[in-house]
Amino acid sequence: MLRMSSPTSSEPCTPFGGSYRQSQPFAFASTKQPAGPRPRGNRWDLGDEGDRRATTSAADGDEWVVQISPTEVTKRHSVSWRGMRAEVVQSASLDKTEFCFRAPRHLLVAYERGSRSEGETFVEGLPRSARREMARKLTLVPADHEYHEWHALRTPVRLMFFHFDPSELQAYPVAGQHRNSALSPRMFFEDQTLWGTILKLKSLLDTPAPENQLYLEALGLVLVHELARLEGRRDHMEHHVSGGLAAWQQRIVTAYIDEHLGEHISLATLAQLARLSPYHFCRAFKQSFGQPPHRYHTRLRIERAKALLENRPASVTEIGMTLGFSDTSSFTTAFRKATGLTPTVYHRRVA
Repeated sequence: MLRMSSPTSSEPCTPFGGSYRQSQPFAFASTKQPAGPRPRGNRWDLGDEGDRRATTSAADGDEWVVQISPTEVTKRHSVSWRGMRAEVVQSASLDKTEFCFRAPRHLLVAYERGSRSEGETFVEGLPRSARREMARKLTLVPADHEYHEWHALRTPVRLMFFHFDPSELQAYPVAGQHRNSALSPRMFFEDQTLWGTILKLKSLLDTPAPENQLYLEALGLVLVHELARLEGRRDHMEHHVSGGLAAWQQRIVTAYIDEHLGEHISLATLAQLARLSPYHFCRAFKQSFGQPPHRYHTRLRIERAKALLENRPASVTEIGMTLGFSDTSSFTTAFRKATGLTPTVYHRRVA
């Protein structure tokens, strides 16, 4: 059964509480044949005004709904079918908006457009991100993982939520190499293959028609296959790092370092962003950038310190503390090692 609806809940956006069953592997293969469509007929609820609005049925349940607060700043509509749900959310308001979700469902967030002046995204198992540009990025939240983010938007946002029920999807056979793959959390990643399928789904969501039901369901299963293949590609990369980091890995890691210059960044955190073990990540990073991650981080901090010393009359102590150095002595030592000058001498020469 295909069902369109628009959530009407006015509950505040708070992380889902309570306990959930243990996260299931993203398993699809089964000795049973797919049960097929349930004999209830197909229904597209377009509402009285043709705006695709309808009351969320009890069958949908909170497990299928990402909580958004405040509710009045967003427009959302969704389509549900066996084991899956797709939802389009857009907001023209630049006010602070929060998104919360945690359930025994896999969630894929596709940011079609949008940028924020400030905000934070959290997915359980990953470091928090304050990334500002979100257009054409993807975030993957495995079942029973918490997802929470808030935006103070700089431009209007449009995003799509894709939900997958692991227990329902077990009825669909998938290539054997993916049958026991467990999804890993990912944040603000890029994948052209996934994005191409998402754009096809988006066109069907924007202009729904009952005759497109089978095509929509087929695209949903293609999306499932492609998510499973992500894990296979990750495992492959663990054993093939001779060429260094891939372009997307370089972008996400360097962006994270740049956003957290004044903080201690662990090797484990960066490796997690790149979807590699710390050992393989360190080798691949050095091959890509010619230096270990810690030295790269320090070099960027010194470059930022030089810019601050050149462009504003802040004290050496203030600049050092801004960039995460514990005291003036450690900042001076690191700066002199990199430039051959103390911060004070450098400031006098460029002032």
